[in-house]
Amino acid sequence: MKSSTSLMTEGCIWRKIVKFALPICWGNLFQQLYNIVDSIVVGNFVGRDALAAISSIGSLIFLLVGFFGGIFMGAGVVIAKYFGAQKKEALNKAIHTAIAFAVVAGLVLTAIGTIFTPFILRLMGTPEAVFAKASLYLKIYFSGILSVVLYNTSSGIFQAVGDSKHPLYYLIISSITNVVLDLTFVLVFKWGIGGAAFATIISQSLSVVLAFRRLCTTKDVYRVNLKKISFDFNLLREIIYLGLPAGIQNSVIALANLVVQTNINSFGPVAMAGCGSYAKIEGFVFIPITSFAMSMTTFMGQNLGAKEYKRAKKGAKFGIITSIIVAEVIGFGFFILCPILVSLFNKEPSVIKFGITQARTISLFYFLLAFSHSIAGILRGAGKSIIPMFVMLLCWCIIRVTYITVTTHFIHKIQVVFWAYPLTWCLSSIIFLIYFLKSDWIHGFEKNVLKS
Repeated sequence: MKSSTSLMTEGCIWRKIVKFALPICWGNLFQQLYNIVDSIVVGNFVGRDALAAISSIGSLIFLLVGFFGGIFMGAGVVIAKYFGAQKKEALNKAIHTAIAFAVVAGLVLTAIGTIFTPFILRLMGTPEAVFAKASLYLKIYFSGILSVVLYNTSSGIFQAVGDSKHPLYYLIISSITNVVLDLTFVLVFKWGIGGAAFATIISQSLSVVLAFRRLCTTKDVYRVNLKKISFDFNLLREIIYLGLPAGIQNSVIALANLVVQTNINSFGPVAMAGCGSYAKIEGFVFIPITSFAMSMTTFMGQNLGAKEYKRAKKGAKFGIITSIIVAEVIGFGFFILCPILVSLFNKEPSVIKFGITQARTISLFYFLLAFSHSIAGILRGAGKSIIPMFVMLLCWCIIRVTYITVTTHFIHKIQVVFWAYPLTWCLSSIIFLIYFLKSDWIHGFEKNVLKS
């Protein structure tokens, strides 16, 4: 049986990175279909307020899920490291420890999400017109959050060992399932926004079943034995050491985005729907950016684990340049096509106007976001995840929130909120560039991680 894993420590650098990144890109594309199909179906067949409800809760979901997602990034780095170094026993323990942690994290998220959803929605200033719908969607979503966490964990395992194709296959199947169930539950059964939420968790659960079926039956070195799922506390400490900064970063950025969403909410349901439509499209735009960042993390983890330092540096340069070019080409296209794209979600001119305004304020600055994400992915793979945590905490949280809070107090215009993104992306890019050029980032991995 031919192995589906891929060592990124040998062969043509750019081909390895692109070949690995493309399935991730396609996988993220289908992952986005979960949210966009919900929004299109709900926005066109349930109504504007239902669309506003779904649009307003994305930051809240990321706040609760992002912390553990960041820690799972640490798990991916650890798994990639041992895979690159060909340490099979440590690799096996790291995989089973990551799964055990995912189960615990999923149960914790279920409790937090279902209990505290109404309280958090109140803090966000969610309008009464959409409060009940947003609360219903979130409670159903978080009742099935364990499947979301387990799928992300399984996908991270595949990617860490160089297999980015199987997660793509499972996402295609589950995304098609989600489309069918969305149309069935909303259009046929008339379940409204709750039907869209049920469709999401059922289709996500299907992807988990498919992923773990592969993990439990493969002949490759990353095979999972359900009886061996337990904590190796030395490896758990290593995972948390590498992943905790990313988890804190995700949560803090999500918290900052909640402040942004709260300011958008103050402009009413029309602004919420319009900006929510933009956000769904933006999710697709970000796919190449995040895909290259994830591929760079795996590339760095494997190559530095194998002590291929020159190869790691060459790969870093290629990933950064490619990500910037692709992001700006897509941003320019979005700038031109945004009226058509935003109107897919809702036909009301007032809703479309808000989406266009946000797109044409932000889209030409995507190259800055791509640069920051690329450097962050490289540093995480190099075992220095604390650096992107501090940079993004400073720029994307403290400065962004301060800017919005102060400026909107004097100028209550939604464009002020939109400009917070390119301004803080620019600042983080400057800091990352200085660090990347001046520091010995590559040997931090050797000193801090390979000693374990």
